[in-house]
Amino acid sequence: MNTREVEELYSKFVLPTVKRVPFCLVKGKGSRVWDLHNREYVDFFPGWGVSGLGHCHPAVGYAIKNQIRKIVHISNNYLNLKQAELAREIAKWSFPSRSFFSNSGAEAIEAAIKFARRYGHDTGRYEIITLKRSFHGRTSGAMTATAQEKIHKGFDPLLPGFSYAEFNDLDSVKRLVTQKTIAVIVEPIQGEGGIHVATPEFMRGLRSLCDEKDMLLILDEVQTGMGRTGKIFAYQYYGIEPDLMTLAKSLGNGVPIGALVVNSKIKKEVLTPGTHASTYGGNPLVCVAALAVFKAIRKEKLLQNVERLGDVLREGLVKLQSKYGMIKEVRGKGVMMGVELDRPGDPFVDLAREKGLLINCTQENVLRIMPAITITKKWLDKGLAILEEVFEELSKK
Repeated sequence: MNTREVEELYSKFVLPTVKRVPFCLVKGKGSRVWDLHNREYVDFFPGWGVSGLGHCHPAVGYAIKNQIRKIVHISNNYLNLKQAELAREIAKWSFPSRSFFSNSGAEAIEAAIKFARRYGHDTGRYEIITLKRSFHGRTSGAMTATAQEKIHKGFDPLLPGFSYAEFNDLDSVKRLVTQKTIAVIVEPIQGEGGIHVATPEFMRGLRSLCDEKDMLLILDEVQTGMGRTGKIFAYQYYGIEPDLMTLAKSLGNGVPIGALVVNSKIKKEVLTPGTHASTYGGNPLVCVAALAVFKAIRKEKLLQNVERLGDVLREGLVKLQSKYGMIKEVRGKGVMMGVELDRPGDPFVDLAREKGLLINCTQENVLRIMPAITITKKWLDKGLAILEEVFEELSKK
């Protein structure tokens, strides 16, 4: 089949819930992918940030292949060795905790919302504060938590009890706290919101505020987690611990897995049998993939790779900023970078793809650059060189 024929299949049989780009990927390896016509691309946005270890990481592939011969899925009312081992691994890398496993980041957020509301039920507290420009998912609760009008449009009435504060403005959060507030949900770095990094003062202030008011601090690390910023979880930059943390995306490097991680300092039993569940969540197949991800991060020293090549990426983008006045700001951490333009970003994304580089644009004018944490300097330099070609060509227009 050719690309046009695949497009025709989509138009007939697939709901148009996303804007389709007219090319079809069929193979990937590391930081490269190939389309249906065997053209090669450098991937600076692998799977919307899902393939954190790059495409088809051999250790993850081996773990999946080995497990699929044994057992793929079992009921969650039976003991699952791999799920228990994964929960232990998450606690080892983060803080003493217990985890609930789901299939996606949105489902992890839904679990966090239910946890918070049940936690505050006896005291009549159910209100949750989130931050403007945030993104937490597309399911009903996660969509309501996402403080963007364009996400809400057409889906009224939304889940009640949510209010929206300004990011990096602690006073804005404080003004929204009432006697019914039970939690604050925040991304350490707003991804879809434009790669806005939380300040230390803001994050530590939120931790103090939640401690003072007996509220839950919920950190959405779906995009920032699993080493993308140079630490295994971004909260570790701030010298704090969350009460709840949500994970997904790179946790399974392509297989669908999410997690709600609950700090063991919460002694109250909240989500008890019958209050929440996920049929597929944390089955043996996805858990062995996530265990392989943790093992690869440790064995291949990938946090050090992010620290080293994150500096190279930032320097390359700052160099572009110095040459092209259309770049207003470069921001981010590790290999999670945003390039804010003074004009729409879609033409940059399209031209980059034509030249063999895959990137993303969010918030209309922010180029999102998020290569795999396994990327080598060779492919990082190659991608940056293509990006410079794009800026050079479009600056002349």
